[in-house]
Amino acid sequence: MVMLLWYLFGGVVAFLLGFLVLIRSRDEKKNKPANAGVPAGISKAGGGGGGVENGSADDGVDVIVVGAGVAGSALAYTLGKDGRQVHVIERDLTEPDRIVGELLQPGGYLKLVELGLEDCVEEIDAQHVFGYALFKDGQNTKLSYPLEKYGSHVAGRGFHNGRFIQRMREKAASLPNVRMEEGTVTSLLEENGIVKGVIYKSKAGDEMKAFAPLTIVCDGCFSNLRRALCYPKVDIPSSFVGLILENCKLPFSNHGHVVLADPSPILFYPISSTEVRCLVDVPGRKVPSLVNGEMANYLKTVVVPQIPSQLHDVFIEAVDKGKIRTMPNRSMPAAPHPTPGALLMGDAFNMRHPLTGGGMTVALSDIVVLHNLLKPLRDLHDASSLCKYLESFYTLRKPVASTINTLAGALYKVFSSSPDQARNEMRQACFDYLSLGGTCSTGPIALLSGLNPRPMSLVVHFFAVAIFGVGRLLFPFPSPKRVWIGARLITSACEIILPIIKAEGFRQMFFPATVPAYYRAPPTN
Repeated sequence: MVMLLWYLFGGVVAFLLGFLVLIRSRDEKKNKPANAGVPAGISKAGGGGGGVENGSADDGVDVIVVGAGVAGSALAYTLGKDGRQVHVIERDLTEPDRIVGELLQPGGYLKLVELGLEDCVEEIDAQHVFGYALFKDGQNTKLSYPLEKYGSHVAGRGFHNGRFIQRMREKAASLPNVRMEEGTVTSLLEENGIVKGVIYKSKAGDEMKAFAPLTIVCDGCFSNLRRALCYPKVDIPSSFVGLILENCKLPFSNHGHVVLADPSPILFYPISSTEVRCLVDVPGRKVPSLVNGEMANYLKTVVVPQIPSQLHDVFIEAVDKGKIRTMPNRSMPAAPHPTPGALLMGDAFNMRHPLTGGGMTVALSDIVVLHNLLKPLRDLHDASSLCKYLESFYTLRKPVASTINTLAGALYKVFSSSPDQARNEMRQACFDYLSLGGTCSTGPIALLSGLNPRPMSLVVHFFAVAIFGVGRLLFPFPSPKRVWIGARLITSACEIILPIIKAEGFRQMFFPATVPAYYRAPPTN
């Protein structure tokens, strides 16, 4: 009881001090001008408006989908299943080879089930994932997904991204009203402020035009069309260095593994019955050179000593094989520019740090929301009314998207080491808090898995970690130095999570029902 009172007293004192420090530091910062620039315009049709309406090669097409990755393929199947005529244009229909998009959280799997795509994780040697194991300074703790109220088939899945995407493409293409074509979309066709379709180069190199009342852009993180449809603010906080460990047994089978290493986390998770994906996070935009041996040396001297000892040999073996891949980690809050006749989806629209593996869950959840909005509509040709109606999409998606986005950004910063003692105390407090078990572990893991997409629950657990960290500092003897570190810990917690919440939109995130678009009725056909 005495310990609990100390924790509460210390938490209150540290919170007040931290709040004062935060206010003062914010006042001292110079205000930067907001980036209010209008995004790049939509490309005009080559022959004026007449070319859009005459000689259409896609008469009868309801929706053009640009991109056939996870979002594009799932969307094409979902809309096609509703009887809509869908034309999918994908730059490269061969099997992708990526080092991310290989872990689907249980919440994402449930969205697959809702869309009728759950069989796409079958016959690709996908591995069930039942939770995570955390490692820090020789200690470890296991965090299991709260799956008790779900069927035995509900779990996370680890797989080769390319195999999963090919299965989804095949399923979409199996519908007679879905046409999947290889081509590169170069611009959107616009007439009088309304997107009428796209200009693309076919596989043969011919310039083509495709027309539809609704164009949905899902062309991924490297999208060349997003500037016409949103206000992109892309941040690259780090890069992943990817390896595949062969014939490797993880310390906890069928679990993802997160090592809280210096300078930032290291991930392991199974992607087949014989392979484990390893992702080493390297902060900043510059990674050690692959060519001159810097990368191999970094992995062997910096990374190996910090990973579980049973993985040392197989990790070194993977490094020696030389099949090392790198990929920048991008984050971009959703900042749509509503445009009649067009919509953004997937990584082209919204990205978060891939540490938590939430990208596919957000994309699939967005498709469920959009599908429910479009389902009652028979005709999509009234572009202006449809655009106004679909503004509700940006609010309805928030509970899932903002929870996963905020958790990914906050957890990456908390899990990374820092020269700031308060930040490192927060990191240790997070590990110890999750190790407590009960609600302290099942609550955060339910958020991460997409099973409990509640922003308020996220904020409660985040600040519970901070208060817990302050309690650790002040018990049993609260010296002035410890009180000061506790205050800085609270300040640091605020500085981590508040900018992310601001970027997500406070009102849409916590009070979506107060946004007028939330209640927008479908246009009459």
